[in-house]
Amino acid sequence: MGEVGTTKIYENDKIIMWEFILEPGERTPMHTHKHDYVFHALEGAPLQVFDINNKDLGTLPVGDGDTYAFKIEGENLVSTDGKGHSVPATHAAVNKGTARYREILVESK
Repeated sequence: MGEVGTTKIYENDKIIMWEFILEPGERTPMHTHKHDYVFHALEGAPLQVFDINNKDLGTLPVGDGDTYAFKIEGENLVSTDGKGHSVPATHAAVNKGTARYREILVESK
């Protein structure tokens, strides 16, 4: 299993902050989110999401400056930002865009 971000920027007893970069066509390792989190896309791209069995769960259209928030509910992530998204906490994603994807992700401990 991989990490939820590319580079850990900061951690204390309350949060973990990550930078996450995904080049066009690049796929993340399968990973599991264990904390509620929010992410802000510095450079957006459409992200195709897959479950642990490699089933296509659809594409999240993340634009430059978009912010998403998720909480853990059982084995799923459920959006808390009114966008209505729900995906398994264990998943992978592929950058389906033509440009680099870059976000800052902050987990709540």
